[in-house]
Amino acid sequence: MALYTIGDLHLSLSSDKSMEVFGNNWHNYVQRLQEGFAQLKDDDVIVLCGDLSWGMSLEESLEDFKFINALPGRKLLMKGNHDYWWNTASKMEKFFAQHELTTLEILHNNCRFYGDIALCGTRGWFYELDNLSAHNEKVLLREVGRLETSLKAAGDREKICFLHYPPVYQGYTCPEILRVLRDYGVRQCFYGHLHGATHRRSIEGEYNGTHFSLVSADYLGFIPKKICD
Repeated sequence: MALYTIGDLHLSLSSDKSMEVFGNNWHNYVQRLQEGFAQLKDDDVIVLCGDLSWGMSLEESLEDFKFINALPGRKLLMKGNHDYWWNTASKMEKFFAQHELTTLEILHNNCRFYGDIALCGTRGWFYELDNLSAHNEKVLLREVGRLETSLKAAGDREKICFLHYPPVYQGYTCPEILRVLRDYGVRQCFYGHLHGATHRRSIEGEYNGTHFSLVSADYLGFIPKKICD
């Protein structure tokens, strides 16, 4: 059994929103995802860091969920800024059960476990400091609360954190998220959201006591990143 992660699958199997219009990096990306997931075994665990389907509802995203479900591994789904299909946990779990999507679980306001390791996370928030409106601040504080809820649920176990938005970026930091990661002793954090030219502005490596890694699908060449065995 091994633990993996990847973000930003941006599937559109039943909607007209293919990422291939964004350049060669996305050419034939659905097949490349299938090939990348081939390294996983059915008992492996993979955290999907948001922006999974362009569907506007659970029903419109069904073909994308079926595609993900058929890939090897147990998948923990997180919310990204483009996951408009996202709903309450109870509605999503009921929908998955109705359609026999048995390998899909929700990572949101909770934590999941990989052996003795707690897998924690939330979408996070990403704003420029000169655009901190009252609305942005409200959303940020809500995401900080969700992250703390997830980390508290882990108890005293080792914690690995997953976010959609980067909490640190060249010329930008989200001190509220970074504070929570530090306070709860998170040593590894994986995030997505960044594509194309923005890859070079990502921060990878040690920062403020946490090791950060970018795991957007196009950055990884559509091959899930192995975290540990």
